[in-house]
Amino acid sequence: MSRKKLVVLTGAGISAESGLKTFRDADGLWEGYNVYEVATPGAFAKNPQMVLDFYNMRRKDVAAVQPNAAHLGLAELENNFDVAVITQNIDDLHERGGSTKVLHLHGEIFKMRSCKDETKIYECRGEINAGDVAEDGGQLRPHIVWFEEQVPMMEEAVKVMCTAEIFAVIGTSLLVYPAAGLVNYAPYGIPKFIIDKNIPYTQSLHNLTAVEKPATEGVKELQRILRESYL
Repeated sequence: MSRKKLVVLTGAGISAESGLKTFRDADGLWEGYNVYEVATPGAFAKNPQMVLDFYNMRRKDVAAVQPNAAHLGLAELENNFDVAVITQNIDDLHERGGSTKVLHLHGEIFKMRSCKDETKIYECRGEINAGDVAEDGGQLRPHIVWFEEQVPMMEEAVKVMCTAEIFAVIGTSLLVYPAAGLVNYAPYGIPKFIIDKNIPYTQSLHNLTAVEKPATEGVKELQRILRESYL
């Protein structure tokens, strides 16, 4: 029997329980910074070292935390389902948690790329500083999609969404576009789940089960429901 295709869209809420701050906390700041001062092309042009320092710290933050029960639970679902994770997160906690198919919409903190040629991408475990250049002479920058930039993985993500037989949204406010618009590509009649401690507005989603819990508890509940209904 073929395994059902489960597509999961995750946001900052799934990593928050590992200790990573979301940038849409109540004060609207990300680690004390206005996001437009550290996460736009204009900010990088104006003060590249400050932006690089900000992401150097984020890299250290991610390296210091561990996947939580929600990451591990999604990986466990691969035992019974064909699971594809589409994440808005730049951390590698899904991969470290054991998920094998992860698409990063907004880039990856442990990668860097040339400002001249965005296809020149390198692993990055240390720091990036002003004056560090790629082989083509371009200044290196984090391999992150900043505000005001195109989201190059959107097309691939839409294709994955269209294949879903079960769909789950975990830990996202559904406020960041175009990522939030992906939910509209889930086939109409399939079962859909949303897990968040504060369920966002989701009137457009048909056949929806809301689980108003933090990601760690919610994924455990999702595992139970899927086990009882589809195995």
